[in-house]
Amino acid sequence: MSDLASTFLLGLIEGITEFLPVSSTGHLLVAEHWLGARSDLFNVAIQAGAILAVVLIYRERLWRLACGIGDPVQRDYALKLAAAFLITAVLGFAATRFGFRLPETIAPVAWALVLGGVWMLAAEWLAARRPERSTLTWTVAILVGLAQVVAGVFPGTSRSAATIFVAMLAGTSNRAAATEFAFLVGIPTMFAATGYELLKTLKGAEVHEDWGALALAFVVSAITAFIAVRWLLGYIRMHRFTPFAIYRIALGLALLVFAT
Repeated sequence: MSDLASTFLLGLIEGITEFLPVSSTGHLLVAEHWLGARSDLFNVAIQAGAILAVVLIYRERLWRLACGIGDPVQRDYALKLAAAFLITAVLGFAATRFGFRLPETIAPVAWALVLGGVWMLAAEWLAARRPERSTLTWTVAILVGLAQVVAGVFPGTSRSAATIFVAMLAGTSNRAAATEFAFLVGIPTMFAATGYELLKTLKGAEVHEDWGALALAFVVSAITAFIAVRWLLGYIRMHRFTPFAIYRIALGLALLVFAT
């Protein structure tokens, strides 16, 4: 496969999987096993492309938050978003300082996919037996911030799955409300991660990044994610996340068989 085609495919995979609860990082690591490894900047930047799609989709919600700082309800929501982001930023930075790197083998990702799928099934079962609540508490905000760190440390976990289901189990049992908070807190998180990786790259003695390929993957990821997120937001109004959990388990088991 040509480098252009593999770049396009990686952007496509990222756009489809970033906000579906199936782990974009896990899918990218598996894809790069065959297509060739890319830089950390490339992987984080195409995630930022997917985040840009969420900015466009939630632009009216973001505008209300920005303009409604005098409204106690809007201010409370914005502060909880900020708290979740800061927890992720501080602990995520600490992880990088301690030399954490993503695994280069498939087996850890496969296990995370399987265990995450089982956890999703259990979480759906538990959430369905609780009263419907759209309220976002400080406990939910803090746990969502921690969940983002866990998802970053263990590829295959899925940031969206971890944050959505932590929110649902911690009190925000309404899928739409939990999903909205999970997606909104991902905006500053992934843009900050992209900026951090960009600064590291530019500070290096030599820059070997293919900026044209990165730009292509970024655009493909943004367009694909826009379509995927719009579809997902409609889907969760009437359906559970169960099919995604089954997919994760099946894919993880298949990868474990391949890895052995």
